[in-house]
Amino acid sequence: MLPSPIPSLASLPPYVFAELDRLKQAARARRVAAGQGPLVDLGIGSPDRPMDAGIVEAVAHAAADGARHGYPPFRGTPEFLGAAAEFLGERFGARLDPGREIVAVSGSKEGIAHLLCAFCGPGDVALVPDVYYPVYGRAPMLHGAEVAFLPLRAPDFLPDLAAVPEGVLRRAKVLVVNYPNNPTGATCGPEFMARCVEFARRHGLLLVSDLAYSELTFGGYRAPSVLEVPGAAEVAVEMHSCSKAYNMAGLRVGFVAGAAAACDALLAYRTNVGYGTPWVAQAAGAYALRHHARITPGVADEYRARRDALYGALAAAGWAAEAPRAAMYAWLPVPEGFDDWGWVRAAMDGAGVVVTPGLAFGPGGAGYFRISLVRPAEVLADAVAGLAAVARGARRPSLAGV
Repeated sequence: MLPSPIPSLASLPPYVFAELDRLKQAARARRVAAGQGPLVDLGIGSPDRPMDAGIVEAVAHAAADGARHGYPPFRGTPEFLGAAAEFLGERFGARLDPGREIVAVSGSKEGIAHLLCAFCGPGDVALVPDVYYPVYGRAPMLHGAEVAFLPLRAPDFLPDLAAVPEGVLRRAKVLVVNYPNNPTGATCGPEFMARCVEFARRHGLLLVSDLAYSELTFGGYRAPSVLEVPGAAEVAVEMHSCSKAYNMAGLRVGFVAGAAAACDALLAYRTNVGYGTPWVAQAAGAYALRHHARITPGVADEYRARRDALYGALAAAGWAAEAPRAAMYAWLPVPEGFDDWGWVRAAMDGAGVVVTPGLAFGPGGAGYFRISLVRPAEVLADAVAGLAAVARGARRPSLAGV
């Protein structure tokens, strides 16, 4: 008999995406048996568009270079770190030292997990929104830390930092924020980032700002960087990803930028558990970052067109909702008369559409569901029409006990 896994792994709350996977497999089997078409999977936010041809060429060139067949530098290649520093300077006016204040990571999810594990252990507290990308809470929990959830509520989905109890603050090590936000699509202004920096400084926290969606903004909105706040690099780090704005999710490359001491701690953790981000991924990321002004506007325009089609279909169906100014998701209340899992099941069986229950994103997500804009505009509009029809009158299956 095998030994038991670590207690923190066994005590993690159920991973909702695993249950969603099980439901998708069962729904696909039912549809095949009934002679129906495939599911339209709008559950996971995996980009469906191809990478820019220049990025593909950078991959091919790097793969053919024998000098890049060995282990990569732990912190990152000079090429990629330099491109990241240039990007931050051009986009946000932030001047960072690529040799001290930037670290390459194999996707921002891994980088966030490693960073939080480097700072959070037994007796520590991580301050995390109660609607959150799962790794924000699960990484600290895996290392025995506690998570204190900060409520995010409509319409702005911003945490009330002043409401955090003093007893919690005394044990807190990190504060995590994410704007533009996954899953809600909520945005913030520079004044909120400034408040977070001041809060982190006053309470001796590391501020972790996940800026994965900085380039996916619409209608003139510009996402602020925490690194634009004077003095932020003393208490904050920012996570950047090439996955969404460059359609590079499969290459797994991003970077962490900000406080040198936090970057050193992250690097120390990473050198003990891995060998760095692959040369090929960093070469592709360097090309993407150096050509961001050419590549990202077209990607953002496509998501804007998809957003407009989806929310236009919602309006046509009488489904009141306000379109977000950023990111690649729709965050909507579960229709009246359905519970969360019942709605997910009804969407699959009644409309052939996969949506993600808000519960996947923490306790504050109950009563909501997320649609990822990962299919063409016309497919999204048809999917909404089907969902609206189910919400209006289909039988309401429920998953009792899930």
